[in-house]
Amino acid sequence: MSLTAEVAIVGGGIVGAACACELVNQRVSVAVFERGFIGGGATAAGMGHIVVMDDSEAQFALTRYSQTLWDDLESELPPSVEFERCGTIWVAADEEEMAEVRRKHTYYGERGVASEILDAEELHQAEPNLSGSLRGGLRVPGDSVLYPPCAAAHLLSRARQSGAKVHLGVAVEQIGRGALRLASETVSAGFIINATGHGAPHLTAGISIKPRKGHLVITDRYPGMIRHQLVELGYLKSAHSLTRDSVAFNVQPRKTGQVLIGSSRQYNRDDPGVDVKILSRMLERAFDYLPALRSASTIRTWTGFRAATPDKLPLIGPHPDDPSLILAAGHEGLGITTSLATGRLVADQILGRRSEIPIEPYLPWRLMSDTHA
Repeated sequence: MSLTAEVAIVGGGIVGAACACELVNQRVSVAVFERGFIGGGATAAGMGHIVVMDDSEAQFALTRYSQTLWDDLESELPPSVEFERCGTIWVAADEEEMAEVRRKHTYYGERGVASEILDAEELHQAEPNLSGSLRGGLRVPGDSVLYPPCAAAHLLSRARQSGAKVHLGVAVEQIGRGALRLASETVSAGFIINATGHGAPHLTAGISIKPRKGHLVITDRYPGMIRHQLVELGYLKSAHSLTRDSVAFNVQPRKTGQVLIGSSRQYNRDDPGVDVKILSRMLERAFDYLPALRSASTIRTWTGFRAATPDKLPLIGPHPDDPSLILAAGHEGLGITTSLATGRLVADQILGRRSEIPIEPYLPWRLMSDTHA
């Protein structure tokens, strides 16, 4: 294999695809190496929610920036990507969660993100199949959904059309110092991007990324059962736990009329098989919020592994001991949302451009040895 690319990307999921697309748009020669298939791994297992999040200022900045990039791309996305601006409703079960609704509404408003507080009756009008016991919610109309594997395939197709070389079924065994070691040979590149998700530590030792297992279920076709992405505000508590297994109500309408049901988080698990106990907990949680699901037929259940960091922010930027090695991993449940911003920030680092948002919160050294600070 002969490699003449300026940048080699390891990983053909949506983050790697976004990096490739952004770089070739800037006339950088790119080669992508994927051991499986395009859009596999966490990309194939994800829900595809393009959502603004506010756990921290850095998380807000990255998700909002990337959402605007997805919106800019919408007109050229093919039907297979199933992009739809359905909006999100953060559902409040009690008065404590309604207080969080009001806080989020203020926070978003101060930062230019439109949202609307719904009382119980307005929530029922927006989503008639939700439980009547819920107190209200926050509707964020600018959020979207898409089908992740096809989105990754589209981005990589665009990159290929602009000259990127894509090598599938090729396992990279070692990277660093401008070299990639494959099973049968070593190839070189000016920069190497590690975009392998929860597998990133296998190629780059010492980075703080661990896998978090999740389950998803998809139903048969029930057009109109839900109209928005629906997420319980308790989801935030679930996502914040670093050790405890948890479930939360998180469902998505698909253009096919199907309903995608999540979510669960499990730690220190490497078995990709379905865990019946956690799956049952997840479904019961969904039935509590959306009783109509109890009589729905499901057609598939699957699992995936999110790439999680301790501070819930991805690693984006050069390795402190090897400036030619760029990390683009650790996005946890926001890899689909933040993929385009990650690609833009990575390109900024390689090209020496000033970024639209501060890069410092995502630089890898923050989660490595103090000697790298």
